[in-house]
Amino acid sequence: MNRREILLAAGCCLLPGAGFGQSGAAILTHPLMPAWTAWKETYLAQDGRVVDSLQQGASHSESQGYGLLLAATVGDETAFDLIDDWTVATLAVRDDNLLAWRWLPTDPRGVSDFNNASDGDLFYVWALLRAADAFDRPELRDRASAMASDLATSCIVPHPDQGGRLLFAPAASGFNRDTGIVMNFSYYMSRAMFDIATQTGITAFATCATDGEALLADLAATGLTPDWTEVRAGDLVTATGLSDAHGYEALRVPLFLIWSGRASHPAVARQAAFHQMAGLSGSMTPTVMDRLTGEVRETSPDAGYAAIVALTNCARQGLDGSSVPFFTVDQPYYPATLHLMTLLAIIEANPNCIVT
Repeated sequence: MNRREILLAAGCCLLPGAGFGQSGAAILTHPLMPAWTAWKETYLAQDGRVVDSLQQGASHSESQGYGLLLAATVGDETAFDLIDDWTVATLAVRDDNLLAWRWLPTDPRGVSDFNNASDGDLFYVWALLRAADAFDRPELRDRASAMASDLATSCIVPHPDQGGRLLFAPAASGFNRDTGIVMNFSYYMSRAMFDIATQTGITAFATCATDGEALLADLAATGLTPDWTEVRAGDLVTATGLSDAHGYEALRVPLFLIWSGRASHPAVARQAAFHQMAGLSGSMTPTVMDRLTGEVRETSPDAGYAAIVALTNCARQGLDGSSVPFFTVDQPYYPATLHLMTLLAIIEANPNCIVT
């Protein structure tokens, strides 16, 4: 990224008024650094635990993976090691190289369920690979490869139709049914999967990403992406007992597709169209919608959700400039983290969507 690109990116990513010295010259660090500093001061405990206050103060492999990726990306090696050390000491309790999915401060055992979450592991592997380059620490690449190998073995599974397609299961266990496999398509992050495949040689990740994008297109043909879907041999159906709305899980889908350079994907177009149809204005953003009708069931004032919608609209329409809000910590951990990721997606994949 050259100086001009940094200046352009800074317009979308800094806290209001941040990032410029008294002379008016840009601080030539990663343009997310001021926002990242605010994020870690708010959501990162001193021991390296990323705290989700709305989920009983829990820490998840997902939150640790997100934090680790952000630390590696902005070049904060101290925070990277802090997050990594806590995660390894606390969540690396399985017999393989994957992470237990949740730690609860109210549970005397801390970790009571040793099952993994494949999205948390995916982002963790991706973070290790980025950090190996950013900090010139090749041992992190070895760890990433070992973790990626176990993730592929445990969570990349054949499509039930046995036609050669691959699925990225949500966890090593618990999601197989007699009729099919329960899937969460917000666990797919194509950019991460392709990077992991390239850097580790485990090509199943690339195949899985391509197949997942095709299944997301199938879902977009009928509506928004649901939080949970059952993939059967001949169809995609509602996962009984789980949310079939486009909610807090699935709202990540367009963000991850755009970040992966897939702004033209049908799922992005569908989300942009449904938000336009919802016609909400002001400070409230749809967070839960009926996937078939677009009926809005829940809204939120949190800026992170508005940021995803603004990026989706900008990327879909090919605009120069967007209404992505400035980053703020006046929101819970989850939307704040999605907000930072939206800004990172702008820098890495859609630089035309700077705030204007």
